[in-house]
Amino acid sequence: MATPKQVLKSVGPKLVPFFKTVAIYFVLFIPSDQPSIFAMVIKCLPILSLIAFVLLHGMSLGEEYAYSRRILLGLIFSVLGDALLIWEDFFIHGLGSFLIAQFLYISAFGFRPFNIYVATVVYSLTALGIYLLLPGTYGLISIGMPVYTFMLMTMVWRAVARVQFFEELWTWTKLCSCVGGILFAVSDAGIGFNAFYGHIPHSQAIIMVTYYAAQLGISLSVVDSKASYLDSLRDNKTQNVHQYVSSDSEDEFFMEKLVTKSHYSSASLCDSTSLMVHRRLVPNSNIR
Repeated sequence: MATPKQVLKSVGPKLVPFFKTVAIYFVLFIPSDQPSIFAMVIKCLPILSLIAFVLLHGMSLGEEYAYSRRILLGLIFSVLGDALLIWEDFFIHGLGSFLIAQFLYISAFGFRPFNIYVATVVYSLTALGIYLLLPGTYGLISIGMPVYTFMLMTMVWRAVARVQFFEELWTWTKLCSCVGGILFAVSDAGIGFNAFYGHIPHSQAIIMVTYYAAQLGISLSVVDSKASYLDSLRDNKTQNVHQYVSSDSEDEFFMEKLVTKSHYSSASLCDSTSLMVHRRLVPNSNIR
């Protein structure tokens, strides 16, 4: 396993454009009530930098890059949503774009392990959030907001469930996606409460800091995705070998029992040998 210093040396330079564009956004800090093409470009640049970051870690149509592809597509739909949300008239369209992004992130994180306890907490918070925000919505947003909130919190559930602290089956990249998922929910909660519940002081700064940090965390999770995939293949092969060896041991034990029982005739021994061969050729046979 690479040390933190090695990881920083490898990943750090590729993140320089992201941190520079985030700095540019907050230096200029164009208010959200002053939409323009320039404001759209400045807002989208950090996510475009993360798209480049993901691509720099390798991309192909192979199964080993399936995780990275889904994260990449999620970032692409996110940057489209960022562009649309600059203008209030396109709020529902931006919401739809982010809805697709959340679906892609969920498909990347998968549903193993399931972790019903995290799901219970996450969906309880989902129900509370929808209950508080729904009275302030109108039109299509009154439908879109609950649907998007459900997808967002499902993404959070899957991001958190990947980190298995108690089983020690976690990596720093999984931890990054976990933190990223939580921060994504915090950012979108800021948008929702500021728009449909009550004004939040410094809302734009809070929303964008947590949003950029969230996307950074999710993007960092691709760093060892290929290695994790290859490790899982190796583990599956090892497990298959163990099963095969176990099957051989069972057959040896089976033959030993046949030979040691003196009351077996030669004909019955041949029949039993044929039975063992049948067991080998038909693994799922119910013959004992």
